[in-house]
Amino acid sequence: MFFKRKRRLEVDLGELRDERESLSGFLRSALKVDVTSNGNKLLIDSEKLSLEELKRLVNKFVYHQNLSNMYWVALESNFIKINKFKGAKKPEERKKKVTPPSTIRHGW
Repeated sequence: MFFKRKRRLEVDLGELRDERESLSGFLRSALKVDVTSNGNKLLIDSEKLSLEELKRLVNKFVYHQNLSNMYWVALESNFIKINKFKGAKKPEERKKKVTPPSTIRHGW
């Protein structure tokens, strides 16, 4: 009797620590597998999942969170790493320009 050993895939979050819970929830719901957090890394236990498929899902998460202009996903030798673009800054709240009220005198 042979038992299949589950592969343990790893996602290194890099500077994306704040999104750890939402990424693990996304992967848990999309893959229906156990996702555990270990410091700055997420560990995924799966028999069938490949690294390429995991990279695609992590990239999808980054895109849907509107972080694709600051972060990119790389496939390393045996894990997925989320890297930050050089010179990328956190998005600042843009101040809306307020239109001044009309000062036209109406003659009616």
